[in-house]
Amino acid sequence: MTTQLARILALIGYFGLIIWVVLWHTTISPHPDLSVTFMLVIWLPWLFIPIKGILQGKPYTHAWAVYMLMPYFLHSGVLLWADEGERWLAVVELVLASTMFVGCMYYAKLRGRELGLSIRKKKEPKE
Repeated sequence: MTTQLARILALIGYFGLIIWVVLWHTTISPHPDLSVTFMLVIWLPWLFIPIKGILQGKPYTHAWAVYMLMPYFLHSGVLLWADEGERWLAVVELVLASTMFVGCMYYAKLRGRELGLSIRKKKEPKE
């Protein structure tokens, strides 16, 4: 995989997930019990926390942004298991989250190598 392909996958997953969650919960299958506050808690972190680093192509941001994907993996996994009516919606969410995960991980790794960044190995104790 190339750095550019990884970046494209990360961006497709990132923006696709933002757009998909908004469409899903406002247009495609709105749930009557979901409040506006809940929706803002789901969307706002994605719009403000990692966006600057993702758009600037910073490998560190790509590396930690994958931790924000866990609720989406869990949400889609639960719906795949429990809700036949929204199963296809959960599949799309899972594909987008997986795309972002793979793209971000490879981009952080490959771009970090290009920039000479690395995780330092722990020194072995002398015997």
